[in-house]
Amino acid sequence: MFGKSTNVPVTRESSTPSRSLSPWTGFGSLRDEMERLFDNFEPRLWFDRPLAESGQIFPLCPAIDLTESEKGYAITAELPGLEPDAIHVKISNGTLTISGEKSEEKTEGDASYHLSERRWGSFQRTIRMPENVEQDKIDAQFSKGVLTIHMPKSKAALASEKTIKVKAA
Repeated sequence: MFGKSTNVPVTRESSTPSRSLSPWTGFGSLRDEMERLFDNFEPRLWFDRPLAESGQIFPLCPAIDLTESEKGYAITAELPGLEPDAIHVKISNGTLTISGEKSEEKTEGDASYHLSERRWGSFQRTIRMPENVEQDKIDAQFSKGVLTIHMPKSKAALASEKTIKVKAA
């Protein structure tokens, strides 16, 4: 096996001038690629990109927290810059929908924007409600840009809860 010779010529030709290879050579192109990726995911562009399947613009969507306590559930939604009369809360078919519209604020004068990331337009957020909620006692409060919706658990749900003691084996 080692003693065989072949008639295949082996040569090395280079079309680029030779340069010494440094262990850092590939990092320049890696950095360029990473910057391109981060440019594609820049948050200010998220709302301007059309959805592939529908051609629509991404809707405004408020951030929410959903918490549960012994007595019920609470939803908090961030809605900065809105007035309470611009917010609508509706219950239908086991879902709770928060919707509204944020108007564009225009400034008069000679101010020139270099960057504007604030969004305006209509929004809607729908959350499936737990079945054990007393719908007649749901209330909503709005303070300092945060909407809080309290959903108390039904009496049947509160009565059916049972704490089970865990015993060591």
